[in-house]
Amino acid sequence: MKRIRITATENIPLREGRKVEIGGEEIAIFNLGDRFLAVDNACPHRGGPLCDGIVSGSTVTCPLHGYKVCLDTGHVVKPDISVRVGTYPVRVENGEILVQFARRSERAA
Repeated sequence: MKRIRITATENIPLREGRKVEIGGEEIAIFNLGDRFLAVDNACPHRGGPLCDGIVSGSTVTCPLHGYKVCLDTGHVVKPDISVRVGTYPVRVENGEILVQFARRSERAA
């Protein structure tokens, strides 16, 4: 895994997400106020853009069909099914968001 500099923290407004492409994969970065979180951008239901969803607490609701995804774990919490999206460690250094990234093929199952 490598750590990739994404953007300055002020470029992602509070309670919003932004799409970034890393290594040909789309990731959604969210500003929760006290921290930033990153998940795969595609909703597991029909591939809706999670970055455009509504953020509430530490979840995002897919704008297409209302699936709710926990941004901490990547698990779908509504409907209650055993599906998840990938998550990525995020840290902030000197006002910059850094994401630790590994391609899907490199991640452990």
